Amino acid sequence: MKRLENKIAIITGAAGGIGSATAERFALEGATVILWDVNKDGLETVSSKLKANGYEHLIQAVNIADAAVVENAVSDILEAYGQIDILINNAGITRDARLVKMSFEQWQQVLDVNLTGVFNTTKIIAPHMIERGYGRIINTSSIVGLYGNFGQTNYVATKSGVIGMTKVWARELGRKGITVNAVAPGFIETEMVKTIPQKVIDEIVAKMPMQRMGQPEDIANGYLYLASDEAGFVNGITLSIDGGAVG
Repeated sequence: MKRLENKIAIITGAAGGIGSATAERFALEGATVILWDVNKDGLETVSSKLKANGYEHLIQAVNIADAAVVENAVSDILEAYGQIDILINNAGITRDARLVKMSFEQWQQVLDVNLTGVFNTTKIIAPHMIERGYGRIINTSSIVGLYGNFGQTNYVATKSGVIGMTKVWARELGRKGITVNAVAPGFIETEMVKTIPQKVIDEIVAKMPMQRMGQPEDIANGYLYLASDEAGFVNGITLSIDGGAVG
């Protein structure tokens, strides 16, 4: 039996990178995957790959910063499938700048998606999991949420906040049959990281014990473990997947 057989899994930020790798990995393990993103073209590209392999899935253009949009999308999913078993809060954005140069708009944009967005999806979906007495919620933090990073006050604040929310929700929802955990990726080869100058990337990689950047599939495998029944007694942790990097 596949590890996610008969499970309905929502993956936010699914139009590329870690999100699309997770969609493919979960589908391979038997899940029906629901792909959320604001990037419609990216969703269509991922959908084409899933269709080619005969994987059951649904794409929805969802801005997780808008609670009303999330509620409507969840309503459509429940009408179509009757359940939501797994929520992967993977979506995130960056608007980097040093503190003294960071605009109030840059600050708010990142908080709206990376923190409020995670709150919105979890608040709206958790009651349906409680009703069924089962759920897996995985929130995406970051290595910088643990150690900080130059020029990322807004991003670091959100990723540290995600860890805090994870610990609270693990306490509140664990008794309801729902586990809540976080994953803290290190430097993963995605479009977001490619915006960093190559010289900086080379310096980062040189300091890493494994001497390479991670791949989206490395994070997808971590999500898979935490979403599976094998992790039924794992609750409230932050799983670092960073090749042994340290702050």
